Amino acid sequence: MTGVSFTVHAAEGAARTGVLTLGRGAVRTPAFMPVGTAGTVKAMYVDQVRDLGADIILGNTYHLMLRPGAERVAALGGLHAFSRWQGPILTDSGGFQVMSLAGLRKLDKDGVTFKSHVDGSMHRLTPARSVEIQTLLDSDIVMQLDECVRLPTDRANIERAMRLSLDWAERSKAAFGTQPGKAIFGIVQGGDDKALRIESAEALAAMDFPGLAVGGLAVGEPQAVMLDMIETVVPHLPAGKPRYLMGVGTPDDLVESVARGIDMFDCVMPTRAGRHGLAYSRFGKINLKNARHAEDPRPLDEASACPAARDYSRAYLHHLTRANEILGMMLLSWVNLAYYQELMAGMRAAIAAGRFADFRAEVREGWARGDLPAL
Repeated sequence: MTGVSFTVHAAEGAARTGVLTLGRGAVRTPAFMPVGTAGTVKAMYVDQVRDLGADIILGNTYHLMLRPGAERVAALGGLHAFSRWQGPILTDSGGFQVMSLAGLRKLDKDGVTFKSHVDGSMHRLTPARSVEIQTLLDSDIVMQLDECVRLPTDRANIERAMRLSLDWAERSKAAFGTQPGKAIFGIVQGGDDKALRIESAEALAAMDFPGLAVGGLAVGEPQAVMLDMIETVVPHLPAGKPRYLMGVGTPDDLVESVARGIDMFDCVMPTRAGRHGLAYSRFGKINLKNARHAEDPRPLDEASACPAARDYSRAYLHHLTRANEILGMMLLSWVNLAYYQELMAGMRAAIAAGRFADFRAEVREGWARGDLPAL
């Protein structure tokens, strides 16, 4: 694709670090993309997200097409101008949300007709329409429309969805055409079936997408199954193109997936957890709802570069969480996104220095050791 490139700068085992270059800027990999579902990373200012080190964020086609509408966003200058995020944006296709959120839905070989969960209005999403919406949003990385099935399910259903997604991949790529400085990614499907995953990966590789995603994981299966599928798929993906694991995950998921060759991630987990009183840190998870924090004057992590983790007491964060105060949600979302970006930066540096195995062990040791003891 014109104006799009991916360069691997260093590798250790399957783990690798590099740069994905797009028209709007460079994305350092491994990368975690904060999720801006409806044009905003929930409870965060756009400047905060940038200052934490995020090179790219994610927007959601399904939510934005329903409200405020892709055509309206386009008329207002596109999603970057609308949201004040000037770096690259990846938009998902909307397929997962149609399957999981929409009320009435009818799937056929050409697309899906569904009823909005917002106001009950009827909509039609096809591979071409999904790409059109993402183009109206002015997305830098467009995702093909696919069908994602929840696990566990029977093999026949997994195979049907995988083959439909391959057909939609071809249609999506044709609809995308050539957009300088922008890319479209195909999505590997196949559930928890190794043979179907390999078939999907090889077919998509032959279509010559500039990047490939692994979809349909973190949808109910154990982590061991997810990691097994990554190990199965990665050898069949082009080494010179970015690999994106969709909708994943916990800090442990990120580290283990990078160890298996994944370059890009997105997940609502850090902001969702923050809105519900849960902090992620080098000590593991800290539940600020717990009464043990009610009189604790210490910060979450005095060594953190994030002011929310370093400057506010656990007692205050506990109070805000128990009182359901908006500030508590904002501070803990900030804490969590800061930790996720610190973790990605740590992995990039470790791979570049040839010490990823040591870094992985040190991080896991910190989580296992756990939080500081209560006063």
